[in-house]
Amino acid sequence: MTTISDLPCDLVGEILSRVPLTSLGATRSTCKKWEALSKNQIFGKKSRAAARKQFLGFMMKDARVCSLKFDLQGIRNHGDLVDPSINQVSLLNQVEVHRVFHCDGLLLCVLKDSSRLLVWNPYLGQTRWIEPRQNFDVLDRYAIGYDKKNRNHKILRIFGEQRTVLGYEIYDFSSNSWRVVCVEPPEWFIWSHQRSVSLKGNAFFAAKRETTTVVGGGGKKIIEQDILLCFDFTTERFGPSLYLPFCSDAKDNVTLSCLRDEQLAVLHQHMNACQIMEIWVTTKIDPDTVSWNKFMRELAGYPVDTEGGSFFIDEEKNVAVVFDLDHFHGAMASAHMVGPRRYLRSVKIGKALNIGKLDELGYFHAKYRLPLVCSSYVPSLVQLQINQPGCQKRKRERVYKPKSKMKEEQREKNGGIEVY
Repeated sequence: MTTISDLPCDLVGEILSRVPLTSLGATRSTCKKWEALSKNQIFGKKSRAAARKQFLGFMMKDARVCSLKFDLQGIRNHGDLVDPSINQVSLLNQVEVHRVFHCDGLLLCVLKDSSRLLVWNPYLGQTRWIEPRQNFDVLDRYAIGYDKKNRNHKILRIFGEQRTVLGYEIYDFSSNSWRVVCVEPPEWFIWSHQRSVSLKGNAFFAAKRETTTVVGGGGKKIIEQDILLCFDFTTERFGPSLYLPFCSDAKDNVTLSCLRDEQLAVLHQHMNACQIMEIWVTTKIDPDTVSWNKFMRELAGYPVDTEGGSFFIDEEKNVAVVFDLDHFHGAMASAHMVGPRRYLRSVKIGKALNIGKLDELGYFHAKYRLPLVCSSYVPSLVQLQINQPGCQKRKRERVYKPKSKMKEEQREKNGGIEVY
């Protein structure tokens, strides 16, 4: 009798190519043959070649995590479809997520209520809950990376006010604990809406640095300069301020992205110059040095929101895709595609969630949640402690002590983290 393990490899490969990434890991338990083929589907040479032909990633939509597949094969032929495939991740349905960061096949999810963090490996279907050392805050900035000496993954949390960095702490996956890193107050700050981008284990931020210049009459003027910062998870230190290849105004939009795990990209839009959009790509990038090459400079035809504007680029097709609100249809989230010397088209990806509030006079001010997209996703076999979102159970110590004393000792034992 023919069994599922007897199917030809080509047929199995065709079946696996149609399985969503978030479900592909489950096929490994079918049989040894399917396990080997599923890994090849993800990590083989054909997979790497296919990854260059389409964008695979995750996006935030209405506080839910969705997988995103975007094929740009027919972008220059208006008769071909380029609509993205967007599917809500059922595993994370029980939680509302505010931000998503990606590194080495892991997704770091910041919960909407800032109560805790969730790390998820989509390919393996494994998750790990991370509790705060004290409290998380809505203004916290996060990044995820790894120590290049031993591939130990870590999370960086920067805390403070909008224009002030009070300090930062690091969560170590191997020790399952947070520790505070004492540093001198920096001369730069990072807006809370700026999202970090991980590249080769390091994290990069678009930051601001204030400089004072003398103006006519002996007065002084404070100027904000856009800079690039790199946090090295091996040394656990920020590198020197790196230059960005443009001059910007305080109201301009600056957003980072990456090309696979190879290059960094930056989008800059002049808000006072006919909405001209520039995208630059690194030719060399290290914690203490960077060089750039211009990818495109085009008239976008729409303003990129300063708190949104996530994007990716396809070098082979010379196309950029910017995820933002369609300002001609205020409540519609869209993917805008821009090519050399012209705007190509926009694709609607769903109605944006209105999170507006009433003011003190009773007037409702509309505010829409932006469709934020993390950088291109590359799967991995990084193992995590397995939890189920929303279904954690506290470990009980079998000793006769007051509950308050037990919790206090357990938190101290685990570096300030309660184990779930």
